[in-house]
Amino acid sequence: MKIKTGDNVKAISGADRGKTGKVIQVFPRLGKVVVDKLNMRTRHLRAGGKNKGQKVEYAAPFSVANVMLICPKCQKPSRIGHVVLSDGKKVRVCKRCKEQFS
Repeated sequence: MKIKTGDNVKAISGADRGKTGKVIQVFPRLGKVVVDKLNMRTRHLRAGGKNKGQKVEYAAPFSVANVMLICPKCQKPSRIGHVVLSDGKKVRVCKRCKEQFS
């Protein structure tokens, strides 16, 4: 997966199109990511025992195809490639500005 936890991404489709956020969690097998403050859902919890009933908001998983990584150098959403360096290390590369980042 080209998107990792901690990356800044921009939503390119859906109700939150155009908004940006930080990746909190990644699910590679499902092809989904959880982005902070995007794709928010509300869960209603029932009262039980000493606990009151309440509404809890949480960020639901996004499809990885609906987000683009924001390059740290050019600050624009861009596609990501991989390059193997001479020492054998594989790094991510911005397709727009050719800048390497981990």
